[in-house]
Amino acid sequence: MNFSHSRPLPYSFEDRTGSNTSSDFDDMYDRMFFHISRQPGRSTTYIYEMPIRASRHRSSLPLNREPSAILDFLPDESLGNLTFVGKSPYHTSTIPMSRYLRKTSLFGTSLVRKFVGSDGREYKWSYQANAGQQWSCTTNENYLVAHYDLKPPNVRAFDVSGNTLTIYEPFAHLALAAMGPGRLF
Repeated sequence: MNFSHSRPLPYSFEDRTGSNTSSDFDDMYDRMFFHISRQPGRSTTYIYEMPIRASRHRSSLPLNREPSAILDFLPDESLGNLTFVGKSPYHTSTIPMSRYLRKTSLFGTSLVRKFVGSDGREYKWSYQANAGQQWSCTTNENYLVAHYDLKPPNVRAFDVSGNTLTIYEPFAHLALAAMGPGRLF
């Protein structure tokens, strides 16, 4: 009997706290980790790619590294600038959040936002577009890229918020962009 997987496993991130300003996202299979933080009283949120799971770095790993992304909100928490930090200053780019994540409708309060990924393709985040998913990210062809799900009210969670972010393996290169949908709306 062959037990090999025909499809790769998606990245399933546990959102440790459920907070927009301080949380860790740890893949269940220990492949990728992110830390989100904000200093008290500030309006800048930092997203760090981490080498290890949050429960292993709490007291042993200082954040003396460059963030991978910086979300610099205005003092009233409205959209400011988004900076993707590259390995060198020549690869760092800053863009207004309103230009990076754009409404798809000119009129009304649309809960769909589109963005261009690092691969040059256009993607969109939609609020409650699919049953059971708080936010869903799809391609223009409607392939599911990622989704953020809230913990069902009747399920207990221990040491985590119970919220999860799932990113399908073919789109793992968009993980950093997927870390912030709720942080930008």
